[in-house]
Amino acid sequence: MITINREMVNTIPLLHVVNEEYRSQQLPAVFFIHGFMSAKEHNLHFAYLLAEQGFRVVLPDAALHGERTDGQDELVLSTRFWEMVIQSIQELEVLKENFEKRELIDGDRIGVAGSSMGGITTLGALTQYPWIKTAVSLMGSPAYVGFAKAQLERFRKNGFSLPMSEEEIEEQMKVLAEFDLSLHPERLNSRPLMFWHGKEDTVVPYEPTYTFFKTIYASYEKNRDDLRFISEESAGHKVSRKGLLETVKWFERHL
Repeated sequence: MITINREMVNTIPLLHVVNEEYRSQQLPAVFFIHGFMSAKEHNLHFAYLLAEQGFRVVLPDAALHGERTDGQDELVLSTRFWEMVIQSIQELEVLKENFEKRELIDGDRIGVAGSSMGGITTLGALTQYPWIKTAVSLMGSPAYVGFAKAQLERFRKNGFSLPMSEEEIEEQMKVLAEFDLSLHPERLNSRPLMFWHGKEDTVVPYEPTYTFFKTIYASYEKNRDDLRFISEESAGHKVSRKGLLETVKWFERHL
């Protein structure tokens, strides 16, 4: 039987999903990060299928989302997008240490996945944490600086003034560069990585992510099975059932 428990780690609310039969055992773990304006409960279908395969799955609420919302609207939240992404990356370490101390996860078999903002978070986490054995990015982008600049351009075209000076924006770009996998591909260190992205995605553009995939392809010459990019011609900014099932298969093979 698959069980779902609500827990709190420090100030991070999460759902802990596991096969009850293995609840007290050290298991391979998958941390799944939700998207912008979403919440932990929205990815329970991923967690259920992963838990069926013997994984312990942890679904946290990102800052200002789900149980952590403070009522800000989408426009205001979008100006804090990168603040939330970086906080989620930092909180991954907190969650991992908590579950390790409780002897519930195998520290050598940890995977991270996420959709949209969660996929972006996942790719940024790979620049920081060598303990991530494998990862799946669903509609994410590794190019933090490029994506942030595109966001700024959209804000300006729409006549929206950011509550930041040019100096503050420049400083934020320097911070984002540290988490930008496209600027630090060597930090990937040939770890198993899968991308899923719809070609009709108008929220997180397909092409920059696919371009990054092509740039790192050569570094997987000796382990081609550890790198995969799944494109869907007519898919927009919504993960298909194929993306769901291939995510589960990926962790079965690599974790």
